[in-house]
Amino acid sequence: MAKGWLLWAMPAVAVLLSGAAALAQTPVGHTLPSVPELLDVVDKATTDPTGNTPTEWSAPVKLVVLFTLLALLPSILAMTTSFTRIVIVLGFVRRALGTQNIPPNTAVLGLALFLTLFTMAPTLSRIQAEAVRPYLDEAIEFEQATTTVSTILKEFMIRQTRKSDMALFVSIAKVPMPEQVGDLGLHIVTPAFIISEFRTAFEIGCLIFIPFLLLDLVIASVLLSAGMMMLPPVMISLPFKLILFILVDGWGVLAQGLSLSFR
Repeated sequence: MAKGWLLWAMPAVAVLLSGAAALAQTPVGHTLPSVPELLDVVDKATTDPTGNTPTEWSAPVKLVVLFTLLALLPSILAMTTSFTRIVIVLGFVRRALGTQNIPPNTAVLGLALFLTLFTMAPTLSRIQAEAVRPYLDEAIEFEQATTTVSTILKEFMIRQTRKSDMALFVSIAKVPMPEQVGDLGLHIVTPAFIISEFRTAFEIGCLIFIPFLLLDLVIASVLLSAGMMMLPPVMISLPFKLILFILVDGWGVLAQGLSLSFR
């Protein structure tokens, strides 16, 4: 019953489960338990050793495990999808505009979330078609479903990860580089993907920041030449930056650029 609920909540919960499933595929010396093995441990620990009937604390233990997975889910999703790059770039845009808390954090996070769903739609569709639906139809086992999810998710992350970042974590883990990068475990692919996303997001953010910085410099020079040294240049440049951003359809261009950057 617990396994069925977890797969029903995929691809959300399965993103977390797939990481542990892939860890079991690493070379000897770096082997960690897979998700099915962890669930078997919970089942065995909560079963009466003299029979097959669950003990009184079986259900509470399983609930604790389930809610622990759900508590870690937001962080896992943020670090293994396009959310990280998108939310960092949106933060740079707000800082470059100098609008303080406008748009508010709720609006920025909401836009980042829906752009993430939009950019991740092909990957989520594959997970639904190749893992979730076959498992619900009892065409594949739970272990095979989690392996399929990890493979699909890993393919997405590898496409967005720089080779240098991947090689860095392979060398740190002291494991041989396989012939196919897809054979690497998620414990290597995921941190490489995260730092690669940080770098890409900062590159995009810097390119967005430069035009607004130049506008600030021009306004500051004009104010200085006019002798208005006590007037904050940011106060004068803010309307001009907003007008510039609106005239170039900034939000539309930004959404299009972020979406295309994941193809």
